[in-house]
Amino acid sequence: MDKTIPTLAEAVAGIGDGAVVMIGGFGGSGAPIELIHALIDRFRATGHPAGLTVVNNNAGNGHIGLAALIEAGMVRKLICSFPRSADPVVFTRMYLAGQIELELVPQGTLAERIRAGGAGIPAFYTPTSFGTDLAKGKPVAEFEGRPYVQERWLKADFALVKAELGDVQGNLTYRAAGRNFNPLMCMAATVAIAQVSRLVHAGGIDPEKVITPGIFVQGVVEVADPAQEEALNRAGAIYA
Repeated sequence: MDKTIPTLAEAVAGIGDGAVVMIGGFGGSGAPIELIHALIDRFRATGHPAGLTVVNNNAGNGHIGLAALIEAGMVRKLICSFPRSADPVVFTRMYLAGQIELELVPQGTLAERIRAGGAGIPAFYTPTSFGTDLAKGKPVAEFEGRPYVQERWLKADFALVKAELGDVQGNLTYRAAGRNFNPLMCMAATVAIAQVSRLVHAGGIDPEKVITPGIFVQGVVEVADPAQEEALNRAGAIYA
């Protein structure tokens, strides 16, 4: 099955109001900047999608990528582990103004909640966050004399990810640290859309090198020269 999508606009066209959207990346590493900007373009043209819940490792930097998505007023709630990153000016301003909700999740717990969503595991226990405000209201159980906090899976309607190499059937590889949350998010989303730096024919990737099998990916769009968040921010870029 050919899962190629011709344009970025078509790739994000199915995302609706109120959707839960996982966005890959660890800071700028592996962040699908072009897909995010295409989503902003659609919102500016149509007013949709709005009221999104976004799952990401951090809260964006500067005024591009995730930060621009938040600044456009499209995000109702952010689920992340690191809202205080290099330059989270947009999120900080909007959070203090009560314009966006935050669910703070320890980084390892965030990764495991996403992995659990993809693996069909509704809940698991972890000692992380026990005795802190993050554990308030959550079930606690004792295992081998140590208290553990119950955490629930995270699933999404859509995942937007960035890969290095992809084939028309949706098989993906990643460049170095760009792998981060991206493979887990593909598994945890109903629809995973990947932007890839190079798109090849079926069989064009050594099966032993595939990180995300195509069964977890519903659409692939080629972005031959993807932007890098840190480079854009150093240049003072604003996506407006």
